[in-house]
Formats: sequence, C-alpha cells, structure tokens
Amino acid sequence: MSGGPAITLKSQPIDGSNSNSGNAAGQQQQSANGAASASASAASSSAQGAAANAPPAQEGTRQNSLQRIQQRKQKVFNLPESQKLAKLSMYSACQAEGCRCTGWKTPQENRHRDVESSYCPEFSEECRNVSCRHPLRTHIAHLTEISRSSMDDLLGAIIDMENLFMSMQRVEDEDTKKVYLYLFRLLRQCVLTRQQAVIRGPLGDPPFESPCITKAVLSLVFYKYNHLNQTELQTMTEVAKTFLNFLNHYNFESPSARRGDLTLTHEDASTYKINYTRWLVFCHVPAFCNSLRQFETSLVFGRTLLRTVFQYMSQQLKKKCISERDRFPEDKRSIITQMPKFLEALRAELLKDDSPIWDSSYRPPNSFVIQQRKRHQEVAPTAGVSNAAAASASTNKRSSVGEPLHKRPKKEIPERCSSENLDDLPIEVVTRAMKAVSESKTTNKAEILFPVNVSRDENVKAEEQKRAIEFHVVGNSLTKPVDKQTVLWLLGLQLVFAHQLPEMPREYISQLVFDTKHKTLALIKENQPIGGICFRPFPSQGFTEIVFCAVTMAEQVKGYGTHLMNHLKDYSIQRGIKHLLTFADCDAIGYFKKQGFSKDIKLARPVYAGYIKEYDSATLMHCELHPSIVNTQFIAVIRNQSEILKELIAQRHNEVQKVRTGLTCFKEGLPSIPVESIPGLREIGWKPQMRPVRASRPLEESSDPEKLATSFGSVLQSVRQHATAWPFLRPVTAAEVPDYYDHIKYPMDLKTMGERLKKGYYQTRRLFMADMARIFSNCRFYNSPETEYYRCANSLERYFQTKMRELGLWDK
Repeated sequence: MSGGPAITLKSQPIDGSNSNSGNAAGQQQQSANGAASASASAASSSAQGAAANAPPAQEGTRQNSLQRIQQRKQKVFNLPESQKLAKLSMYSACQAEGCRCTGWKTPQENRHRDVESSYCPEFSEECRNVSCRHPLRTHIAHLTEISRSSMDDLLGAIIDMENLFMSMQRVEDEDTKKVYLYLFRLLRQCVLTRQQAVIRGPLGDPPFESPCITKAVLSLVFYKYNHLNQTELQTMTEVAKTFLNFLNHYNFESPSARRGDLTLTHEDASTYKINYTRWLVFCHVPAFCNSLRQFETSLVFGRTLLRTVFQYMSQQLKKKCISERDRFPEDKRSIITQMPKFLEALRAELLKDDSPIWDSSYRPPNSFVIQQRKRHQEVAPTAGVSNAAAASASTNKRSSVGEPLHKRPKKEIPERCSSENLDDLPIEVVTRAMKAVSESKTTNKAEILFPVNVSRDENVKAEEQKRAIEFHVVGNSLTKPVDKQTVLWLLGLQLVFAHQLPEMPREYISQLVFDTKHKTLALIKENQPIGGICFRPFPSQGFTEIVFCAVTMAEQVKGYGTHLMNHLKDYSIQRGIKHLLTFADCDAIGYFKKQGFSKDIKLARPVYAGYIKEYDSATLMHCELHPSIVNTQFIAVIRNQSEILKELIAQRHNEVQKVRTGLTCFKEGLPSIPVESIPGLREIGWKPQMRPVRASRPLEESSDPEKLATSFGSVLQSVRQHATAWPFLRPVTAAEVPDYYDHIKYPMDLKTMGERLKKGYYQTRRLFMADMARIFSNCRFYNSPETEYYRCANSLERYFQTKMRELGLWDK
C-alpha cells in the first residue's frame, strides 16, 4: 500500500542544543542522545511515498510498530519512581513563583545521558535554562502525590509526543507535517495541564458520514449475493471482510501527491484534503499514539472518501491478492478468486446515485444480520491480505466479537441444580482471564470488521467523560427563581421538540416544557441543547411518564438517544421510581423497543389510568427498571463479562486439549462402566447430572377434595392479584359492552370461578383448568390481537400455567 506518512518510532532519545524554555519541540529534543529511530507504516505492508526517506531496514509491519511502542512504554513504566519523575520533569512547568520555564533541562555535564536507561538526576540538580535555574524538585512538586496509573498515563503521552516529533522531522509533505505539529502541541499541552487529549475544531466529530463504509458493504453482501447458497454467501462475506480490513490498514496518499490527478475537480480535491486530515487525526496517528482516541476508517467514513480513493486502492488490492495467492490456505483461495467480482459490484454501487446500500434507511432483514453475526463468532476476521493464514489462526482463538446482547440462552439452568453444580471458579483463574483480556485490548487490538458488539453508546460516554457533552435535568418553577441558563435551555429544548415533532402543536409543547410539574433531561453540546426527554414523574404511583423524546437531525445516529434514555432510567431509579410509561406513535415504537420498552404492560391499569396523558393513534409502552442496574454502564459491563468468559473458555480449552488412550475394558469382558470413570470427562467440567426429584402429585382427582380446593383457591388468589387480571375480575355487563353476549355464548370470569370454588364445583383439576381456559379464549375471540385486553389474556394465561406447574397440576 502506498501513500501517506509513516510514524517514526524513537528508539533512543535525541539530543538537542540551546532549546528555548517555551518551545515544546525544544523540550522534546533535549531529552536524550543518539539519533537512532525506526519508521513504521500504519499499514501492514511497507510504507512508500512520504516515508520513502526512512531506512528500509528499519521499516516494519503495523503490529511490529505497535509492539515496539508498547515495549518502550512498558520499559518506562517499570522504571523506579525517581526516574519516572525525572522524565516527567522535562515536560512539566516549574512551580516556582514567577518562573515561566515549561520543562527541566538536564545540566550541561549530563546532557548526553539518558533518563530512560541508567541516568537518574538528583532532585537538587538545577535546570540548565538560564531564566529558571531552579532545582528539579520544583518541576515535580505537583506530581509527587499522583497515583501510579496517572503517572503512567502522562509518561505514555510523553512517549507518543516524542514519536510524533520524530515523525514531524522526517515527513516531507507540508500538510501532514502541520497535522503532526498540531497533535504534538495538543499532547504537549495535555501533559502540562494533566488533562485528557480532546480533539476539537472544524474537522467535526466521528462518524463523518452515514451510512459508514462497513454498513454499506454489509448491505451490499445482502443486496447482491443473498440469492447464493450458504457456502457461496459465506465466501462473499469473507471477501467483504478482507476488503474492509485492507481499507482499515490502507495508507492514504497525501493531498499533494494527488495534485497530478486530472480526474479530480477542485471541489473533490478540497473534500479529500479535509478527509485526509480527519483520517490522520482520528485513525492513523492514534493507531500508534494511544493517548489519542482511535477510530476505524471503515466506521467513520462513508461514500465520499471511498469514491475518491477506490480506483487506485482496488488496483492495489487486486495486485496484492495475486502476489500472495500462494500464501493463502487452500480453503481460502476462493476469496482471491471472488475479489475482482466483489470490487466490480462495489464500484458499480459507488457510481450509482440511487444505490440502496448508501441509503441510511436501508436495512437488511434481521434474520440475515443475525446469521452474519453468528458466522463472525465462529470465523474470526482475516487479519489482512499479507498475513491471512497466521492472523486467522490467532484471532479465532480469542475473538472480541461477542454474543448478541438480546440473544437468550436456549435453556435456562433448572432450579433443581444444587450448589455443587454451580461452584464458582477459583479467583486466581478469573483474575488471570481479566488480565489477559486487558493486555489483549492494549497490545493486540483485534480488527473488528463487523463490530456487532460495539455500541455507539460507548462513543457518547467518551464524549461525556471529556465534557464535550453534558446531561442536565432542568425545569420551570413558581416557588423559587429560575436562572437564566435554565430558561435558555428550556427555550432551546422547546425548539428541538417542535422541529423534530412537527405534528405536535407548538403551544402544547411549550405548555408541557414550561409546566412546573414536568422536567426535561437536556443533552447539552457546546452550551446548546441538541436533544432531550420531557417527562413527568408520579412518585406516589411509582412511575414516570415520558412525554417528548427527540434529538436534532444533525446529531442523530450517534447513540445520543440511547444514552439519554439510560440517564433517565438511572435518574428514576435514584428516586425510587421503577416504571416508565409512554404513548409512542408508529415511528417511535422501534426506538422504544430498543430501549427495553414493551407493549406488554406490567402495571395494573388503575395505577396509571387518569394520570398519564393518552393520545390517539399511539401505543402505550412500558419499561420496568431494575434497581441494581446502572444503565449507563450496563452495555460496557456485559461486553467486558463476555470477553472474560471467552478468555476463560479459551484457557480451559488449552488445559484439557490432549489425546487420551482409548478404553480397553470392553475387550476384557466388561459389559458396561460408569460414565464418570471415562478418562478426562471430569477434567473438561462434566459433573453427574442429578435427576429431578419430582414432587409427588398429591392433588390428583383421587386426592383429598379439601386439599385440592385449597390449592385451587391459592392459584385463583394469585391470578386475581396479577397486574394483567383487571379485565377478568368480574362478569362483563351488557351495559358496558352491548354486543358482548351476541358473540360469547359461555362467558366466564374470575369472580364466577371463585363462587364455583366455594360451592365445591371443582372436583377435578380439569374442570378448574377448563373454566380458566374459557376466560382467555373468550377474550381472544371477542378482542382483536392489537388490543390491550388481548395482551392481558396472553400474559395472564402464561402466569396461570406457571402457578399450576409449581403445584404439580399441569402435565401439558
């Protein structure tokens, strides 16, 4: 892959002379001796173009570069604390009053000694800077109390800064050099202020286009190849993953190198320059400088960038496939064969203005997406064209693509399992797995091409931590003064709701937003509201009503809506409210389902009837909150648990994976042996399965009638108290529903069943079950499936069957 800049790795510190105390570059240069450095491209193959002046012997693969950086950082992290402080002092402002020195300078006689090796200056040694002359301790006076992890973070940022400075000296392209200088100064300022590096400015925030390249390529696989059989479709999926991996490692050409391209218009060239800068800042440099947050190219860019580079990039990919064909396993050769066909199909869709794969609203069917996710769990992404065989073997062992969060286990653990079958793993085993997962995240950064397990909510949480966005609960008040900022935010939220909900009268929106009983959870970005949820809590009833929920069009599809809802859930839990209710129109039902809402209302109707505002052509939806869950952290916790579990499985697999001798006992005349005596069976975790001790069924027809009646009474009482039992508590009257008895010839209700039970009617359980079944069948016959009554019948029937099974009275 040819093109863009290389990141130069500083293998030894570099000496500099006569540095200015306020010059960040001078601070970098003075920290060492010897000019040895190594260049490494961000791509898997050798870097060319702007990095051509780097010595070929020192060029390495992307993984080698990452390893060298990590090794150097680990070496620095393992230094004694005094040497760490000496290293930090060179980039820390002097704390003496009135002194403007921004970094301690090594005394003249020790200028050629390296702090990262054996040299450890005394804290009393004076700074070489003429305008300072203060001892080293004055430069680290504010650092002595910081934690070890914070100190290592600062040292990591310094190493990233030094590598950037070396790259800036070697790169020839002026545009690239300016970007490196900007990032160098950003990290330098972050080290001085001990703050997190946050990139702000006219470049905008990722993702830059919707849909992203990854989503479009996944849509292309379904759009073009869904008619193929299972094997062929899987092959095309592998081809798509290989293309995306190539793109994520591709080293883009600098804008100056493309000036000779006569096919580019002035507007295209200007757009490419912006995207190239974004790629450097958010994708390329952070791959080597983990002090900066990294994004995958295919996840943050879309059609515009791909269309600009596709022709040249596809030619290189074809050449790479041909040159490395023999290195692919036999079963993977079909990827090479199908690659030209796939690239041609993608090129055609790039040129079409009306291509569906570039429509942000285009969605492959859920069944297809789930099928693809299952494959990605079984087959790890190919790690690149140049090392496909080796990488596939390593990533298959420990993939970071997890199980879909919504997927339920096929079979729940039965309650009869004893505590012996549920023993916890030893704490040291779990600790070892957690450490392995942490190290894997740091050094090996698995390439996730279809990241089903990556949530946009994580990006929003990162913005929140950097205070790029904020969440505030605001509201009007008649009893105390309302500050000006709150009023401005409420006005802004009113405009957001009015713009995003055009069918809702503006006067009604204003009335509720400024109503003193309503509050609004506001999402603030750059001191302006870009979204919010207007709600009214009913603490006495135990639920909160969501009235409006909206995010501005420009900020949608970034995960803000999910994070807003998670904040509202946590806010409600903190105030003892465990239920959320809302009336959702047809366009919002999908969003609320994703946030855990359901049409199956678990609250009894009298709890909310007369409190919540009802709307025509809207569906009532309910979400029950668990008080032990922190919703804003839930996704990250589940993802981390999934990775740890997969690591435990991998470790267990490695421990027990050995060949054992076969059984010879049968040749010796034994007809059978106990299962537990099979060698190796217990080592893989097998335990004898305890047969369920089935409770005797004392309540059959031949049992004591009084005992049977008592059990029926217990079931009937539980059913009456269920939240969905309210439509069936008493008989339906003709006054309420005039035509009911025209359709229902044999009515039944819970009150009538109670009367029959008292009279001794239910001599057998089948009579009791028949009357209960009639209640539900009558309801479903008279009411349509979309009604609340129909849903209540289904829910209550499931509950009734559960209670009957608990007593051993259900044998269906």
